[in-house]
Amino acid sequence: MFFRKQETGGSAAPEYLIVGLGNPGTKYAFTRHNAGFLCLDLLAERQNTQIKRIKFKGVLGETQLGGRRCLLLKPQTFMNNSGESVREAAAFYKIPPERILVIFDDVSLPCGKLRIRRKGSDGGHNGIKSIIYHLNSDAFPRIKLGVGEKPNPEWDLADWVLSPFRKEELTALREASEKACDAAQKIVCGDIEQAMGLYN
Repeated sequence: MFFRKQETGGSAAPEYLIVGLGNPGTKYAFTRHNAGFLCLDLLAERQNTQIKRIKFKGVLGETQLGGRRCLLLKPQTFMNNSGESVREAAAFYKIPPERILVIFDDVSLPCGKLRIRRKGSDGGHNGIKSIIYHLNSDAFPRIKLGVGEKPNPEWDLADWVLSPFRKEELTALREASEKACDAAQKIVCGDIEQAMGLYN
């Protein structure tokens, strides 16, 4: 315990902001739109830390990845306003977009697949759209977690992303999230090209 506190404590400001996107509340906990929350929870579990401090319209945790101090953030604004929370945390710690890593769901990828990007458009994702708007930049790296396409074109997209994962899909998401956590460490350490080569 003492050594873990020494490792993750201290007064240095975070160098990186790692954001998992989702919606707050138990009714949304295991829905597709909450893949980012679930992945960030796994990262915190692997790092033996907790995401529970309330600040910046979100819940926070802190850890170190590759010797770099990281702030873990789950916005509690609901998905469409995620950027409010990200902007407040980034402004407070003076973290530029290039050091803000966002983990979120992607309906264009099969469940269990990853896609890492250095920057880019919102791709129709409202959480990313909000972050781009509030940061006035799309130059932040991101890890997309596949949650599967709508099984029927007639389905409303909002209904699909708010639907729960099936048991086998949760298993696939867990495996993908493990890879995403490994990728996050590489990205924080400046090895995004290697992460893309390994996991895309």
